[in-house]
Amino acid sequence: MISLEIPSLYQIFDFVGTLAFAISGTRLAAAKHFDWFGAYVVGVTTAIGGGTLRDVLLGVTPFWMTAPIYLIFSGIALVWVVVFRKYLVKQNNTWFLFDAIGLALFTVAGLQKALQLDFPYWVAIMMGTMTGAAGGVLRDVLINEVPLIFRKEIYAIACIIGGLAFMVLDWLKFGTEVTAISSGLIVLLVRILAVKYNLSLPMLKDEDQPSPDEESRK
Repeated sequence: MISLEIPSLYQIFDFVGTLAFAISGTRLAAAKHFDWFGAYVVGVTTAIGGGTLRDVLLGVTPFWMTAPIYLIFSGIALVWVVVFRKYLVKQNNTWFLFDAIGLALFTVAGLQKALQLDFPYWVAIMMGTMTGAAGGVLRDVLINEVPLIFRKEIYAIACIIGGLAFMVLDWLKFGTEVTAISSGLIVLLVRILAVKYNLSLPMLKDEDQPSPDEESRK
């Protein structure tokens, strides 16, 4: 008799985050007129880049090397973008939503994996932030854009806030599901509010040089 193993909450977050990030990366590659293979590479890099760096630092085998499902999900994302490209390429809000969902889910997945390996909270928060944000950095490098986390938008900070919320909820003995879902929603909410209300950190700049925003207003 064949027994079906029910995925854990961590695995569900990991799978959905992979699909969401792969779609966001493939969509941006399509906007840059990459061919199908190039778009797939960008999608895979977006989906597994942060988790790969996390696993290397944690001293474990990168997650995608033990299960082909992550590469398969990236292929599904490519098919999704090919089929719906006329809508996705034109709709920046759609890309933003997929990216924000991936950011939230991967942050929580990275946090949980570090804690499962008995690392302290401060390491877990760093690993969650890396899992959520590093794939986007690699994506932006591949498509020749300044990485989003280095611009004025709040991106990695949302991961840190979500990580701190995870830590507090866990200390308060909330259940695993409540803690994971709540911290993921906080990451998503912070990211959405930051973009909606144009919230950002102060920009570090040379006093003698105008910022890009000031330059564009001239």
